[in-house]
Amino acid sequence: MNPSVPISPLPPSSTAPVAAPARALLPWVRAPRRTLAASLALGVMAEVLLERARWGLGFPLVVAALVGALAWLGGREGWQRARPNAWLLLPLGLISAFVAVRDSAWLLMLNVLTSAVLLMLLSHFWAAGRVERLGFKDYVAVFFGSAVQTLLYPPALVRDSVDMRGMRTHSRLMGALSRGLLLALPVLFVFGVLLESADGVFSSTMRRLLSFDLDLGRLMVRGVGVAFSACVAAGVLGHALRRRAIKERGDAELAPATPRLGFVEALTLIFAVNALFFVFAAFQVAYLFINDASSPASGYSFAEYARRGFFELVVVSTLTLVLVLALERWTRRATRAAQTVFRASTSLMVVLTLVILASAMRRLSLYEDAFGYTLLRVHTHVFMVALAAALAWRAVTLWWKPERFAVGAFATAVGAVLALNFLNPEAFIVRQNLDRYVRTGSLDTEMFYDLSADAAFGLSVADGTVEEEYRGRLAPVLKDLRERLKQQDSVPEWNVSRFIARRVLRTGASSAPVNP
Repeated sequence: MNPSVPISPLPPSSTAPVAAPARALLPWVRAPRRTLAASLALGVMAEVLLERARWGLGFPLVVAALVGALAWLGGREGWQRARPNAWLLLPLGLISAFVAVRDSAWLLMLNVLTSAVLLMLLSHFWAAGRVERLGFKDYVAVFFGSAVQTLLYPPALVRDSVDMRGMRTHSRLMGALSRGLLLALPVLFVFGVLLESADGVFSSTMRRLLSFDLDLGRLMVRGVGVAFSACVAAGVLGHALRRRAIKERGDAELAPATPRLGFVEALTLIFAVNALFFVFAAFQVAYLFINDASSPASGYSFAEYARRGFFELVVVSTLTLVLVLALERWTRRATRAAQTVFRASTSLMVVLTLVILASAMRRLSLYEDAFGYTLLRVHTHVFMVALAAALAWRAVTLWWKPERFAVGAFATAVGAVLALNFLNPEAFIVRQNLDRYVRTGSLDTEMFYDLSADAAFGLSVADGTVEEEYRGRLAPVLKDLRERLKQQDSVPEWNVSRFIARRVLRTGASSAPVNP
């Protein structure tokens, strides 16, 4: 039973249920006035720092302020309960800080979305529970469930913070003041017009004082922004500081599922898939790795063979991971020998899948060698490495703590986002394509128009390295980047990459403090 929900007793003579009051539809909020004040302050702060043409330093400051407000409202007792999940603060701090470091639109989207996921998890597990106890699909359920529950807290805060009885008590006084103001306005208008006509100095002074533009439209937009940000902050704070009336996801270890698939049936499926994967992997190893793919396969151009089947191989690897998860959860293994055989056969499936995934990565590398690097190809490479890490972790957890696969996969996804930020994909693309130019004498400069300030250092180096033909093609790229960076950043917009890029584009690559 939820102790925070009041129950209306039934009259002795009544048999029909009494409708629950509206108050029962909203959650109970701890320290509502302090939480409401903190939410409003965070709303104003977010509007001031984030209502900008570009995001930068303001984003990590808002995230830090939100976490600080959470620690302040929860107090020492709340922090003691949250400590087992405090490791989430490390990736949250790093990823939010990278918004003030990288300028790439791709990384901005990834960093903001990942920060939102980490904030939702931190909010859900602040009071109790463990992140590592979640199952694979529970991460999605917790994120969206927490996002929906946060919608209930802003009205609950207003309900518990505003003294409605006091407002009703003073309603007569407020009504009298309003009527007095309505009576005073026409009188003040008439006297003001007459006094303005009577004295020129008074008239000019009053005109200067009253000559300001309220810009009501802009004020309304900013007000809506403050209200929206305050509601988001109130939802996160309220959800984190809630009282748990029932068991929630993550409070206990994931219960094992009831096996529904026979051992022989599962083993037949595993052996059939392993046989197919072994034959395919043998062809891939023979052509792509042993022969080093020095010539295109029969009937294909080099580019067609490198590109053909790449996405299909990635889908096969992803589906295999899902298949292994399903088999491990639903297969009956009555004896220790059956458990050992099952683990060995599914581990072999994972190993063969890693060979298939390596084949897909090799194909992509061949395509990049032939046509150069792009943002999509680099991000796909990192995704495949993360998928390979998840598959390897699945093989480990088949033999050791199977319930910890989900948290390992989640950590792999967060690690992939961090790896992209540390790699700086746009600078990496420029370096690799410049190395390819040295080997082949060919350089695709059209794609450089899509790059941001993250690539400024590499582009400046390339401008001093390539021949005159390509230097002429790079000149408009650098000019376009200078135009985009012409407007200086305000303090909330300040970004490391844009700061270095402006300096490099103004004085040359040798003046940059570091190579970003």
